[in-house]
Amino acid sequence: MKKVLIFGGSGQIGRHLIRRLTKENYLVTVVTRNYHKNGAILKTQGNPGYIDVVEANIFDEEKLDDLFEDKDICINLVGILYEDKRNTFKNIHVNFPSLLSTKCKKYNLKKLIHISALGVERALDSKYAISKAQGEKNIIQNFSKTVILRPSIIYSVDDNFTTNLMTILSLLPVFPLYYNGKTKFSPIHVSNFCEIILKIINKNISDQIIECIGPEELSFKEIIKKLLISIDKKRFLIQMPIKIAKLSAFFLEKLPKPLLTRDQLNLLKYDNIPSGDYKTNNDLGLEAKLKFEDEISKYSYMWKKGGEYSKKFNK
Repeated sequence: MKKVLIFGGSGQIGRHLIRRLTKENYLVTVVTRNYHKNGAILKTQGNPGYIDVVEANIFDEEKLDDLFEDKDICINLVGILYEDKRNTFKNIHVNFPSLLSTKCKKYNLKKLIHISALGVERALDSKYAISKAQGEKNIIQNFSKTVILRPSIIYSVDDNFTTNLMTILSLLPVFPLYYNGKTKFSPIHVSNFCEIILKIINKNISDQIIECIGPEELSFKEIIKKLLISIDKKRFLIQMPIKIAKLSAFFLEKLPKPLLTRDQLNLLKYDNIPSGDYKTNNDLGLEAKLKFEDEISKYSYMWKKGGEYSKKFNK
């Protein structure tokens, strides 16, 4: 019976992944920085007796030694989309993964699965992407039995992507398109992504970098149009000049939870699709089949007039 150690398990990926792992009798230890906030939720995600929730500072090396001592697999889901006074890209995307990979080597774990992001090697003017790429490099140098997953946008009812966009689209009469809305994505549903992780463990797949994509390639404009159709709204889509976009991002990034930062604006210039330099989940027989439009329709009713009683949802 394998023992799995998960960091960042309280996010959308973690909650779906824990259910799958415990269902297949993996013993899962989830590390959280706030047990009072996340402990009760995490405890309900796995079968009783198969999940242990531990509160710890992720940089507490003495605590990490205790956690790693008897584990087989480590999964790192920790990541941030913007910096604040407490968390920087360097600390979370470079220093922490480097520390984990060092511990994996010290305690001779069978595998480290690290979640990165698609396209980070191309976005050389994004601090987020640079930190992700450097973190990948350090991990591979420290621990050879590493699998790095680079997903495109991961979406679900628990995400911060489609849900935020539908909230904005339901409130504003106009919506800005940056870079003419031409940036391409290959959205993957969180359940498909978690199945990929599970199969990598079960089949002992050892490819060091795998690009994870959904079944479709959509531009940002196409994504917005599908969201509008799903919530039965019509909005004016306007092309936002980049100078104005940077100015608006300057102010928006001051919010406690920024809607847009200048770094994210830089990242949005680059397509979020396979590079062709590495294998994808499709190449490994781990095809993701859930389509974007079908899946968002299962929860988009929350942003429709009438909510759960909307006509289309009841059909």
